[in-house]
Amino acid sequence: MMTIRHGSPVAGCMRGLGARVGRACLPVVLAGMLLGAPAHAQFPGDNPAPVPPASIPEAEPSSPAISLAPPSALPVPPDLPAQLVQPPLIPPPSAQAAPQGSLALSARFGKDLPVINGGLVWRIYSDKPSLNGAMQLVREEHAAGPTIPLPPGGYVVHASLGLVSDVHSLTVKQDETARETFELPAGGLRIEGRVGTSKIPQGQIVFSVYKGSQFEIGTGDRAPIAQNIPAGDVLMLPAGIYYLVSNYGDANSIVRSDIRVQAAKLTDVVVTHRAAVITLKLVGEKGGEALANTSWSVITPAGDVIKESTGAFPRVMLAEGEYRAIAKNEGKVFERDFEVKNGVDGEVEVLIR
Repeated sequence: MMTIRHGSPVAGCMRGLGARVGRACLPVVLAGMLLGAPAHAQFPGDNPAPVPPASIPEAEPSSPAISLAPPSALPVPPDLPAQLVQPPLIPPPSAQAAPQGSLALSARFGKDLPVINGGLVWRIYSDKPSLNGAMQLVREEHAAGPTIPLPPGGYVVHASLGLVSDVHSLTVKQDETARETFELPAGGLRIEGRVGTSKIPQGQIVFSVYKGSQFEIGTGDRAPIAQNIPAGDVLMLPAGIYYLVSNYGDANSIVRSDIRVQAAKLTDVVVTHRAAVITLKLVGEKGGEALANTSWSVITPAGDVIKESTGAFPRVMLAEGEYRAIAKNEGKVFERDFEVKNGVDGEVEVLIR
C-alpha cells in the first residue's frame, strides 16, 4: 500500500490550537483543505474513508476596518490675501550730457607737400596750467589724422614726428569741430657702413648726428642731436645740413661726413671705412696656443694708445695703418709691429722670446 501524506505543518498547527484555528495557521489550513485529506488507495476489505475535518469558523476582525478610499471632498484652504503689486520704479532723469566740441588734426611735410600718414605723436594740453605751473596733459594720440572730442575751451597742441615738432594754441567751441593742419618739414635719414664692398654688420657700427657742418667754427663743443643710432634705422630730422660721425668698433676707425636732409624725402647714406678686424694672440711658437690672462695695448708709431684689452683672443677694429702690439703676461712684456690693410682681416701673433 502506498500512502501519500500532505502538509505536516498543517497537522502541527491543528494540534497546538485545537478546534479553534488562529490567524497564523489559517493560510496553512486553507492550503490543506484545498489539497484534501490524506488519500488512501481503495481495496476490498479496507477501512471506510476518513471523515473530513469540521468546518473552520470565520475569524473575527480584531479592530474596525480602515477605509482606504480617498475622501469625497478636499478641505477648502483659507482665503489668501491679494498679491501685493509694487509700483514700477521711475528712473531719475538722466544727467544732462556735458557740452562737447571736437578737434580735427592733420600734418603735412610743408606747404604744397604731401600729407604725413604715419609716425605722428599728438599731445593735447589744457591752456590753464596746474597749481604747480605744469601743463596738464589732456589727451595723447598716435593716429595720422585724429578727430578728438573735447570740452569747449582753450588747448595747446604739440605735434611731433621724430625730432621735428611744432606747437599751436587752439580753441574748441561747443558743437563745432576745430580743424588744424601742422607743417612739419621733416626728412628721413638712413645710414649704413661698409668696408670695401662688404656691409658692416649691425651692432659693430653706430652713428651720431650733429647740427650744421663739421667745418663750421665751434663744432668741437657741439652736442649731438642724436647718438648711438643703429645701422639701417630711419631717423626723422628737420630739413637742413648735418654732419655725422660713424664709429666702427670702439677703437680708431672713425669717419665724419656732411649730409643734407630734405623735407618729405628719405636720404640714404653709405659710410665707407678703411679698416680691418684684427685678432691678437700671445703664443710660445708660431701657430701655437694663445696664452690666457694677457693684457694688451695697441699703440701708434708715435706712442698714442689706440686700444687696451685683456684676454687670450681680443678682437679690435683698426683703421688701416701701422701699429705696435704690446702683450704683458706674468710680469713679462712682449712686443710686435704690424700693419693693417683695408678690408684684410687677420691674426697678429706675438711670440714669447
